[in-house]
Amino acid sequence: MKVFQIGAAGGVGSRLARLLAEHGDTSTGMHRRPDQAERIREAGADPVQGDLILDTVDDLAEKLRGHDAVVFSAGAHGTGRDQTTLIDGKGLEKAAAAAAAAGVTRFVLVSVFPDAGRGGSLGEGFEHYMRVKKSADVHLAGTGLDWVIVRPGTLSDEPGDGRVAAGLAVEYGTVRRDNVAAFIHAALHTPALNRTIVELTDGPTPAAEAAAALAAG
Repeated sequence: MKVFQIGAAGGVGSRLARLLAEHGDTSTGMHRRPDQAERIREAGADPVQGDLILDTVDDLAEKLRGHDAVVFSAGAHGTGRDQTTLIDGKGLEKAAAAAAAAGVTRFVLVSVFPDAGRGGSLGEGFEHYMRVKKSADVHLAGTGLDWVIVRPGTLSDEPGDGRVAAGLAVEYGTVRRDNVAAFIHAALHTPALNRTIVELTDGPTPAAEAAAALAAG
């Protein structure tokens, strides 16, 4: 399998690149900043320059051609409301259109758990982020792509064990980035898991078994 990653230099994306390489798959990692290229290469992916804001749909489609799937885990990461709109929102819409134009129908989006940050005082910027992410989910779900939307709980960097709780609805909790990557890797290799939204936290079930169970209904 050849996977195109948008957000490959991030915490989930770099872990996924390593998993893909370890299992004999190949991946291309899109990066905006030149200094991200080496990190992507070290994770086992081939870096390619790209920009969700500046690139056109045709520009992105040209990069995507020849791949079997797209994983979108890019984000503005607190750089402001405008950037959130352009990357998490409009960027996702542009990437989905590019995937369709390039004939790459498999599309996995890393979104956000609906309960994230609730009860806290994270401010209007965070509320804007949540609205943009929900709109991005709605947009992708309305396309003809073979999509999976993964909504992880609160992310952490502790070493993972490849075990998750995954379902249409699960209790809110934390999830290690290693385990998110493990589930996405499993989802990519479970074609019957498609056109569904998966909530994800750490849990007792190996990621491959969790993806297979969801695919079986």
